[in-house]
Amino acid sequence: MVWGLAGVVALYLVVVFGIPRPATLTPQAWQLTGLFLATVAGSIIQPVPAGALVLMAITLAPLVGGMKLSDALGGYADSTVWLVQAAFFISRALINTGLARRIALGFVRLFGSSTLGVCYALGLSDMVLASIIPSNAARSGGVILPVARSISELYGSTPGATSSRMGAYLMAAVYQSICVTAAMFFTGQASNPLAAQMAGSFGYKVTWGGWLIAAIVPGLCSLALVPWVVMKLYPPEVKHTPAAAEFARTELAKMGPMSVKEKILAVVFASVCGAWVSSSWTGIDITVAALCGCIALLLTGVLEWDDIISEKAAWSIFIWYGGLLRLGKALNEHGVATAFATGVGAQFSTLEWLPLLLVALLIFYYAHYMFASITAHLLAMYAPFLALLAAKGAPLGFVVFGFACFANLSAGLTNYGTTPSPMFFAQGYVPLKDWWRIGFAVSLCHLAVWGTVGFAWWKVLGLW
Repeated sequence: MVWGLAGVVALYLVVVFGIPRPATLTPQAWQLTGLFLATVAGSIIQPVPAGALVLMAITLAPLVGGMKLSDALGGYADSTVWLVQAAFFISRALINTGLARRIALGFVRLFGSSTLGVCYALGLSDMVLASIIPSNAARSGGVILPVARSISELYGSTPGATSSRMGAYLMAAVYQSICVTAAMFFTGQASNPLAAQMAGSFGYKVTWGGWLIAAIVPGLCSLALVPWVVMKLYPPEVKHTPAAAEFARTELAKMGPMSVKEKILAVVFASVCGAWVSSSWTGIDITVAALCGCIALLLTGVLEWDDIISEKAAWSIFIWYGGLLRLGKALNEHGVATAFATGVGAQFSTLEWLPLLLVALLIFYYAHYMFASITAHLLAMYAPFLALLAAKGAPLGFVVFGFACFANLSAGLTNYGTTPSPMFFAQGYVPLKDWWRIGFAVSLCHLAVWGTVGFAWWKVLGLW
């Protein structure tokens, strides 16, 4: 821990005192830049938990960056931060009541007659849950992964000699699928609202419905293609799985009919999603809708107050998300993103916005080899690239969704790309070299799908 913290401090000192400050930036802006970069680096190496690191940064911001403490703490009053909180609380109810698992088993019962069908069923289950559960660790690692592991073991596929029977394929293909579902929704994973907030600082408003419309077509194409591609690259020995559907039926029978709490939750779930989809014409704030859903669950006893205060992941995210959100806004207010865009843009002065966008997207995508977090990737590169492309005259909607979706898709490259990746990899079914080989191959598929179908769909939507 000591050496890690020393490295973070050293990076701050190098940025502030070792790198020439752009003439357009004030000393305070440059000190905030050093603080922000050191915080991002600390989030990657994690000498202390990310929330603790961000709390340190927020505390230091008034001392080194000239911010008032009330301004530094302003991120915790942001409505997007509370939207993520509310979604976490609703997701806790989905897991506690068993409704999330019931949804996954229902898909397996319908589509689980083949190994490929099982993968599609689990991918579709994650897609449904991603519409309201912002923690990919909770839904993918807590709900989808145990079902995939159970079905693998049902066919005698365990880590080691029998992994290729089914488990290796399912672990690799289902993980790649959940990276797609994370890209398809505003609530696909915890840092998507952060990307939306950054986009808002550039004057482009991202709504829950707007994100869904932009991502649904290329997302469904990737979700259909990826399991098939992984099967060709990494074929399982068992391809027909009638027992999987029977397993799902048996498990559902054990669960019995939906409880009263599950029925209430299903109504609240549908109502909140409906309010999010229709927010652009009803005028109902999506955070208000989510908080109303939480209140309804508390009043009906589906959620207990202890569930709220014991949701450690939600409160941890509240600390680092709200803090980083405010630091990022402060950088934009001080002109740091604009200075970056001006400096980098000068290096590509001969390129028009479209070829520059293509080059930047490739750099952004494969830079994820260096990140163990989608959030860290977004914080380090999203706003600067938005500023760069905006300065070149690129259509903001095209840029906003391109980089936001690619941040999620790129998490499939490695076994550390996002929180669920080590959870799937740690099952021991897939060797490291195969995980990386599959991740790279799937990345080419994503680039092909989103670079053709995605770009064409965004053209239809008028994003460019």
